Amino acid sequence: MNFCSQCGKPVEQRIPAGDSRPRHICNHCGTIHYQNPKIVAGTLPVFEGRILLCKRAIEPRLGYWTLPAGFMENQESTAEAALRETWEEAQAVVEIINLYTVIDVPQISQVHIFFLANLPKPEFSAGEESLEVELFAFDDIPWNEIAFPTVTETLKHFLHDHNQQQGFPVHVKEIRRQTRKT
Repeated sequence: MNFCSQCGKPVEQRIPAGDSRPRHICNHCGTIHYQNPKIVAGTLPVFEGRILLCKRAIEPRLGYWTLPAGFMENQESTAEAALRETWEEAQAVVEIINLYTVIDVPQISQVHIFFLANLPKPEFSAGEESLEVELFAFDDIPWNEIAFPTVTETLKHFLHDHNQQQGFPVHVKEIRRQTRKT
């Protein structure tokens, strides 16, 4: 950020009084510009034991498979965002069962939230951000073509919980990029 969105004057990065993190601050009007993590919300839609996945038509990870998800908008709940994204990407109407995974991704300042969802009818098609949409049996999930680590983790939790037959608890995790040791 170079300029203040309130007055248009240049900003500088410094730690404001009473804070512990550097922020963009306008020296002219005093506005502190906070930048907070983004929330990605989506669903893990299930129909008769099969999981609905979307092949991405956009970057990042064009051509890779993912669960229907995307950035939450202002004035919507996480569940509303998940339902909207499922419709936009898979043209699917789902029923949310429960919150399923909450995965922090600190290095990209994101939190990914997935809801376990029932797909009542096998009615879906590719939205504008998807090349194709398909129901996958557990043994047919294209593991080497999954777009994001958060999706891989969510799918692994689901398969484990399904096999244990003891319910689908909420899973909270953090994924950090490995740093190379020198």
